[in-house]
Amino acid sequence: MNAAISLDRSPEEETYDRELSGVLEKAVLSLSDDHRLVFMLRDVEGMSTEETAQCLNLTQEYVKVRLHRAHARLRKQLFATVGATAAESFQFHARRCDRVVNGVFKSLGWTSPMA
Repeated sequence: MNAAISLDRSPEEETYDRELSGVLEKAVLSLSDDHRLVFMLRDVEGMSTEETAQCLNLTQEYVKVRLHRAHARLRKQLFATVGATAAESFQFHARRCDRVVNGVFKSLGWTSPMA
């Protein structure tokens, strides 16, 4: 029988969420006003390209260009902030791989070839 999964976040997860929120907020605030406004309306508020264009009195094509540039700048900013750390955090080393494979075999009731 599977153990119940808690929907509550652990203190570590809550801390991670707060830190990630801070990094994202800083990245969004680093955008120019024009790019940030389009990003917020499209990606945060969920407005369509047409709605955003009407709201800002822009063409739909110009909204798309601004959103594309905002995404590019956010990627650059986020990679500069956490890119190297994230790459190191998710490396899949041999011992870790062996542990995962052994766990899968065990859960399937099989004998691990690495045992």
